[in-house]
Order: sequence, then C-alpha cells, then structure tokens
Amino acid sequence: MQVTGPLSPTVFIVDDDEIVLRSIARLVRSAGYPVETFSSPRDLLARAQPDWAGCIVLDLLMPDLDGLQAQEMFARQGLRLPVIFISGHGDIPASVQAMRAGAIDFLVKPADGEALLAAIERAIARDAASHRQREERAALHVRYESLTPREREVCVLVAGGLLNKQIADRLGTSEKTVKAHRGQVMHKFQIRSVAELVRIVDRLAVSQQPTPPR
Repeated sequence: MQVTGPLSPTVFIVDDDEIVLRSIARLVRSAGYPVETFSSPRDLLARAQPDWAGCIVLDLLMPDLDGLQAQEMFARQGLRLPVIFISGHGDIPASVQAMRAGAIDFLVKPADGEALLAAIERAIARDAASHRQREERAALHVRYESLTPREREVCVLVAGGLLNKQIADRLGTSEKTVKAHRGQVMHKFQIRSVAELVRIVDRLAVSQQPTPPR
C-alpha cells in the first residue's frame, strides 16, 4: 500500500476494530480524502514520515498501546499531525487530557459522520498552516546561516533597538561599518524595515549573545 505524499493531505485512521476501521475509511473516502488505515499505533509509527500531511483519527482504547500513549509517542518521534480521538466510552478525563495534549477533537463512537468530517477538515487546515509556518521558519534559518558572524551580531543588536552609533560603540568599530553590515542583513533577509527584522529574530529565537560593550 503506497502512502500518499505531503502534497496530498491524507487521513490516517488507527483502530484495532476492523469493522470500525473500514466504516470510517469508507466515510472519509466518500468525502474525497485519501485514506490510510492501521490496526495499531505502532504500525503507523513504523511507516511514518516527517513530511506527511493531513491528520490522524485515533481510537482511544486499544490493546498494547492506548490512544493517549500513542499521542505522546507521536510527539516524541516528531510526527506532528493533528489528532482526532474517537472512543466508545466517552471518557471525560481522557478527553480533557487528549485536548490538553493538542488533540483537535474527541468524538464518541459511533461518531457522527458530519461531526467527524468537520473535525477532519479543521485538522487538515491546521496541519496545512503548520506546514507553511515550518517552511517559512526553515527558509529564515537558511538566510540567517548565510550571515557572517559580525552580521549576526549586528542583526541581534539592531533587532534589540540599538542605533548604528550605539552598535559601533559596543562592537568597537565604525558607524560606517555597522551601516554596511546592517545593509547586508536586510538584503539577505530580503526585508526593508527594522520591524520586520524584529519579527524574524523573534521567530528564529536567536540565542546568540552579542559582544559585550567595550
């Protein structure tokens, strides 16, 4: 069975009950979504790829590894897909724990078809947004890595609100040199304003400590 790639959001359904698994898969396919089915979370993890897109519909109570344990394992192994829980018991404490851990929804079996499809739609939209954010952050990291060590220092100090003269005093260089480094930083990030640079440094969570004042 070929797993659909990241450009095709897929619904990964995990349930140890074969009848339930087939029923949910038929419903989801009828809505036009590609589907992959697994009888246990471990089966899914054995084939999981970091660039998968879509969401996971996950049974809460399964032998060997229950849904909440699986949710924790997904997170530890870097599988970031949104999770929708289904359960035949409607366990309220478990549902609260699942939602706190980032689950999109918690539905009671037999799950209402419209409610499940609506939850899947929300989950796929959230996953698409997360993919875009990760791609944007990765692109910013590439640009940050293209900065020279001195440009990185200037980048942090400019984002910290210092003026060119203050940066020059702190780094023991000329204001003209700082201005040149600052221009290179803006050019490499393809931005025009300090406000944009502040947002970028915040998103990158740059931990580099600039050179202390001289």
